[in-house]
Amino acid sequence: MPVVRRELTQDWTLRLASADPSHQPPPLPPTVPASVPGCVHTDLLAAGLISDPYLDENELALDWIGHQQWSYTTRFTHSAGDFDRLDLVCDGLDTVATVLLNGHQVGRFFNQHRSYRIPVTDVVREGENEVEVVFDSAWAYAESIKQQLGDLPNAYPTPFNFIRKMACNFGWDWGPTVVTAGIWKPIAIETWSTARLAQVRPTASVRGAGGHVRLELDLDRASDSPLTATARISGLVATADIPAGSTSVELTLDVPDVELWWPHDLGSQPLYDLDVELSGPDSVLDRRRQRIGFRSIRLDTHDDEIGSAFALVVNDVPIFVRGANWIPDDCFPSRITADRLRTRITQGVDANVNLLRVWGGGLYESDDFYGLCDELGVLVWQDFLFACAAYPEEEPIRGEVIAEARENISRLMPHPSLVLWDGCNENIWGWFDWAWQEPVSTRTWGSGYYLDILPGLMAEIDPSRPYYPGSPFSGTMDIHPNDDRYGLRHIWDVWNDVDYSEYRDHVPRFVSEFGYQGPPNISTIRRSIHDRPLTHTSPGMLHHQKATDGNGKLARGAAPHLPVDERFDQWHYLMQLNQAEAIRYGIEHFRSHRGVCMGAVVWQLNDCWPVTSWAAVDGDGKKKLLWYGLRSAFADRLLTIQPREGRTTLIGVNDSSVSWRGAATVQRLTFDGVVLATFQTRLVVDRVSSASVELPDRITGALDERGEFLVATAAGGERAFWFFAPDKDLALTADVLTTVVQQRADGIDVTVTAQSLARHVVVMADRWHPDAVADEALATIVAGGSHTFRIKAPAAALATGFAESGALVCLNDLVATASR
Repeated sequence: MPVVRRELTQDWTLRLASADPSHQPPPLPPTVPASVPGCVHTDLLAAGLISDPYLDENELALDWIGHQQWSYTTRFTHSAGDFDRLDLVCDGLDTVATVLLNGHQVGRFFNQHRSYRIPVTDVVREGENEVEVVFDSAWAYAESIKQQLGDLPNAYPTPFNFIRKMACNFGWDWGPTVVTAGIWKPIAIETWSTARLAQVRPTASVRGAGGHVRLELDLDRASDSPLTATARISGLVATADIPAGSTSVELTLDVPDVELWWPHDLGSQPLYDLDVELSGPDSVLDRRRQRIGFRSIRLDTHDDEIGSAFALVVNDVPIFVRGANWIPDDCFPSRITADRLRTRITQGVDANVNLLRVWGGGLYESDDFYGLCDELGVLVWQDFLFACAAYPEEEPIRGEVIAEARENISRLMPHPSLVLWDGCNENIWGWFDWAWQEPVSTRTWGSGYYLDILPGLMAEIDPSRPYYPGSPFSGTMDIHPNDDRYGLRHIWDVWNDVDYSEYRDHVPRFVSEFGYQGPPNISTIRRSIHDRPLTHTSPGMLHHQKATDGNGKLARGAAPHLPVDERFDQWHYLMQLNQAEAIRYGIEHFRSHRGVCMGAVVWQLNDCWPVTSWAAVDGDGKKKLLWYGLRSAFADRLLTIQPREGRTTLIGVNDSSVSWRGAATVQRLTFDGVVLATFQTRLVVDRVSSASVELPDRITGALDERGEFLVATAAGGERAFWFFAPDKDLALTADVLTTVVQQRADGIDVTVTAQSLARHVVVMADRWHPDAVADEALATIVAGGSHTFRIKAPAAALATGFAESGALVCLNDLVATASR
């Protein structure tokens, strides 16, 4: 009899099992209808018993939820059948869970990041059965483990490092404190006989023009019968006999003439169906289908005259990583559908992102996530789940860490998109720089995981993929972990302390975190915050700014570059603009040093709720100005003007698979369009490389730094600007734009023509209509030039005036006003 799975999705109820008197809950009904998968917050919200924690300051009033004990209950009917085993399978329990079947405790679990299979053949009964899952408070459990093992340093005043749960549920500098509990992944009854496939671990490699698949199978057995394993791929078949009593077997397949899997910027993403069957003497017992891809991957960390490199090499091609950090896309992960993931990952691809780093304070993402990255050609860097804290290496945490690592290494092996495992986020840096060593003293703090246990598990289970102990890290504990010359670098002084122009003080080997804040889109703010008047310092806005002194850092960071304007719409434009400009500035600098620096992973692509943050896509899934800046700065072919050893230099960066050759022209112009000097050259940039041309003095020697600029144009239309003074100091003229709006069936075209230089012309389409989206939102237009913004919008938007909406903004008007 094959494995039969029956998911328990219907007729669940939720009840408050036990109240914490120090966090007294409001009156609740005896039971509440519940959804599985789901969590307490989403169930109470669906029942109308709580306000939306994402709106206004509601989060504060809902803190009591995470401090209670909750119970989920359902019933199912069972009929005796021809099977040997019946298991209750819990794909994900969040987090401290006691599982009961018909009143009998059948399991007690402590880890959100694991799945559990519970044999219940002897407990299930004919007819109706009751499943109950009781969740203790994650807060209370974590505090108890902290008391047992002793406190350890932590970037936040919560005990997230003492429980194996999504750390950012306890609050972060971009996320709310919503400590969840619930059955967050499917739960099911499975029946089977003789044996089942417990794990299928494929390793796909490239051998010459062919592909090689090594397939390791682990079995659960209910009897000692001899078995047969069969694997099929591309018409090829491999079989292996499994002796009575054996619980593992290995098969290999050699596939001729495979097509290589590439990241989307360098090639196609062919995927191959790998089918595995487990058979007994008379029937098929279990089946699995996985999609795999063939590609080679290695991590180049060789020593050189600078220090040590850090570069991903895919199919023998060194990749410049144009990446973004990924956080959980919702504080309540059961709400994240495959369609939502496709939209979000596609937004990354459309911004020319070729890698997503799954950050260590979140989750091992769903199979849908990695499958979509396989399909869309996005490289994945997966952190093990340790972030911004010292972690105990004693029990009960140690055993949980090992078990979750084993499960998730094995689960993610089929995915060609997964190219790197990383031990932790900032914890090794914390040991060096965050005053940990004295309070930790001789106790454990996590280094044993990152330097011993996790690399050991990788070598045992999946030696085909690179592993690196931490981000940042310099390859050894003998060198400071955040050194430009070695390994991985995080650059946070730019946001926290210094101007973004100081990105140019760093030439890291690979920068895996750097970022700059900006508010979400206007429509997102208006939906989620109801302050009247709405200002950047109104209560709801401040509550949705989680960074320490966040608004102060926004103001100080913009001051050297942009005028000050406290009116809300103008402030909003300036802060989103400064975010986009800061990150564009950093990316162009890092990419211009291609060869020394081989990666720039911006913090961050996405948000989990509506908040002022470092994200390019806000909590409502809307693209901020930063997204458009990323798309430009991460383009396959980048033309940029950079300082080099006291000289101004034109640099072409080519991360495509085709060489880039052609004429390029650099002009020095006045703002009203007079050409003061011209330089013509020829760009010769090989595939996946860069080239530079030093500009002559007649081009770079401005007579009027406030009224002149450089514009470089390549034959393919690539363009770069260079200004001799900060934007706020430029002699910009107000009211230089003429605008023509033309209606289309699905929106409008907005054509803007500039009589004089128009700096940072922006279309914030959702100011016109919440669902309006512009193809481009950020342009600088030279005198006499035009740009057409194509805006998609629902029919309802066409009845309202675009011109009156304030959606079209130009920096000239704000600079001219501020200078009066």
